[in-house]
Parts: sequence; C-alpha cells; structure tokens
Amino acid sequence: MMKKALIVQGGWDGHEPAQVASIYKRLLQEENFEVEVSDTLESYADAEKLKALDLIVPHWTMGEIEPQYVRNISEAVISGVGLAGCHGGMCDSFRKNVDWQFMTGGNWVAHPGNDGIPYTVNIKHSSSPLLEGINDFEVVSEQYYLHVDPAVEVLATTRFPVAEGPHILNKAVDMPVVWTKRWGVGRVFYNSLGHTASIVAMPEVSFIMKKGLLWAAEGKKLYGTAANSGSALTWVGQRYTGMGDSQ
Repeated sequence: MMKKALIVQGGWDGHEPAQVASIYKRLLQEENFEVEVSDTLESYADAEKLKALDLIVPHWTMGEIEPQYVRNISEAVISGVGLAGCHGGMCDSFRKNVDWQFMTGGNWVAHPGNDGIPYTVNIKHSSSPLLEGINDFEVVSEQYYLHVDPAVEVLATTRFPVAEGPHILNKAVDMPVVWTKRWGVGRVFYNSLGHTASIVAMPEVSFIMKKGLLWAAEGKKLYGTAANSGSALTWVGQRYTGMGDSQ
C-alpha cells in the first residue's frame, strides 16, 4: 500500500513555498508516496484525515494559524504520523503559537549577515545513522540561529559566529542544523537549510531531506507494530491538555 503524504505550502513568498513543495513532492513520489499538495491551512481542519496520513510536510513561513489546526496536527503526530520540514517553512511558522514550537523542536530567531553567508554544515555521525552517506559540506545561504528544544537529537550543526552581530562576544557555539524529535509516538524531523528552492535542490540538502522525510513517515508503521504487540503507549489517542495555557 502506498504511503500518504500531505504537503501544505504558503506564507511568505520569499521562501519560494510552491517551488520547495514541488521538490518535496518529487522526492516522495520517487519513493512511491501518494502526495497531496495544498496551498491552504484549512487542510489541517480535518483531524481524522490527518490521522490517516503517514506524513505531514509543512512549508509555511510566518502567518497565523487557527489553534485547533495545530491541535489536529499535534494529535495526528502523537498517534504516529510523521512531521518533517525545513528552514522557515517549519521552524519560523506561526510565531504566536508556542504549541507549534514545542512540537517542532525549535524556532528561528536570527540569521546574522542575512543571505549569502558562506558556512560549513558539520554532520554528527556519532549521533545517529540517519545521515550515513553524507559528509560535512559548505553552503552559501542564511545561517539560522535558533532557540532549540534540549530534547532534540542533533544530527548536524554549524559553528557561530561567522557574520558580525551583537552575539559575537559570546563564546563560539555549534548551532543545530538538523535534528529529530519524538512527539508522542510520531517522528519529527527538521533541517534549517532551505532559504530558497535552489538550496533545497542542492544534492546534499536533497539527500538530507529525503532521508528525513522517509524516517518520519516510518513512525506510523512502527507504532502499528507496537500496538499489535500490546506494547504501545497507553495515552496515545487521548487529547493532550498540557499546552492549553498558550490558547
């Protein structure tokens, strides 16, 4: 049976959401996914439809979202649906919604030097086998400074500072670029590269994204195996109320 993925693209046009969504669609179709691409956040309104998916791929920068839509996505991911995305399309979405930030694992706060900064992406091979087959590489783009959930598993980093700014008198830091996270039994994957479609289309970045998309989509199958064996988490399927203060 073909896996099902929903790509929702939109928001700030500078991140070329339609073009990036097209790349995502191609990567998934190469792996025999049935892919729906939407340009409206109303695609998140049908909670049961979301739970029937294997993967949700957001690419929506800034803007605002109905709190119920975030709850619907959260409950789908809690139940095993994967969530994967890149750059501002996932971790600079819906700045007023901290539930989204908690689920995705981080939020953009700055890109010192703006676009066109040359920097190195360092792959942390000891962290996870997910990015086996790729080595450190150079990119010229925005270098994302993020506030990051300490629970994430970091798969790649970049060293700050590179560009000038008020942060440079602090000690050097290795900022996460790629990470994974669990949300319920769902898998969450994020890659901060992807300012434009040309960056997403880089061989290294496309490799990372394909690996992440497929990894996230496997969570539902693995949860189903656990459920059949009786070892599933007992609270899965129940509404999580721990984020209510943000509404």
